[in-house]
Amino acid sequence: MTRRASEPADGRRRSTIREVAERAGVSVATVSRILSGDYPAAPATRKRVLRAVEELDYVANAHARALAGSSAKSVAIVLNSVVSPHYAHVAQGVEAQTAVEGRLCLIGTTGGDPERELAMVKFMREQHAEAVILVGNVVADEKYRQRMSQYAHALAAIGSRLVLCGRPSLGPDVPAVVVEYDNTGGAFAATSHLLSAGHERILCLGHRPGYTTAEGRVAGYRQALTAHRVPLDPALEVGGSAMEWHEGYRMMRERLATGPLDFTAVFALNDLIAGGACRALAEHGLSVPEDVSMVGFDDLQPSLDLNLTTVHLPHEEIGRTAVRLALEHEARGGTPPRVVLGTHLVIRDSVRPRVS
Repeated sequence: MTRRASEPADGRRRSTIREVAERAGVSVATVSRILSGDYPAAPATRKRVLRAVEELDYVANAHARALAGSSAKSVAIVLNSVVSPHYAHVAQGVEAQTAVEGRLCLIGTTGGDPERELAMVKFMREQHAEAVILVGNVVADEKYRQRMSQYAHALAAIGSRLVLCGRPSLGPDVPAVVVEYDNTGGAFAATSHLLSAGHERILCLGHRPGYTTAEGRVAGYRQALTAHRVPLDPALEVGGSAMEWHEGYRMMRERLATGPLDFTAVFALNDLIAGGACRALAEHGLSVPEDVSMVGFDDLQPSLDLNLTTVHLPHEEIGRTAVRLALEHEARGGTPPRVVLGTHLVIRDSVRPRVS
């Protein structure tokens, strides 16, 4: 007996793209473009097509056949950089859990460019990755959110899953797994530690408006000041162009050049910024913690070198959790989960009580 092309070996007939188009009341070309994830279709049209795909189980089965014909399944991670210690540790967690799950790991970098990130997600979808994990900050305007939401639906339609790692949800109707860490809570604890040591003039280094990680940490800094009844002073929030060592050095050096010291402590939004700030202070004849107290965020190698009090992030666990939840959700279906991993303050020797 000859089997039709749309009929798999188990004897159950698979739906065709033409049937999807007929069910949705659109052309075959429109179905194809919408499932590519980047076609600017009207929301109502897109909804009809995705509903038809789900009802007919069209693309998910096509994806399953593609995977069945491949010798290896894969999970993709898309991140800003592989040089930054934070991203490297998260990527290590993704790779380790991917190996445990018997998959290969695909890695792509974007340099924080939203357009490149969108292109990378589309590419990983075309490679039939079972999950595409996005790590790191990006400036998400409305256009970006709309397109990434479309890609999330396109991935879900083929049985894959978008995972937002260390960044917030795109909305309640977007089928994406979310794995975050408590930036705001960690920053609140770090700033409260300085406040408890008597410091009220606390310089916040590294604010990047629009970047979710920085925004969350600045929010925690402000909440701690408010909770301790210390007035907010916008002049103590210093913005940077990157959360890197050289930016911490530049920000502190420029601050010190403006005149007499107007702060007694520093909350650096990550350990790299703290490292650069410490170097600038040393060049100015100031030391940590004798002259200026300091806390950081991340608990990576720079904090050990500086003996820095900092907020610990479970970097590798974030990556492992992202893979595990994505593959579990792919198998079980239902509403994509959102998990927030806790942080805690690591006390070292970079904070001294303020001397009146």
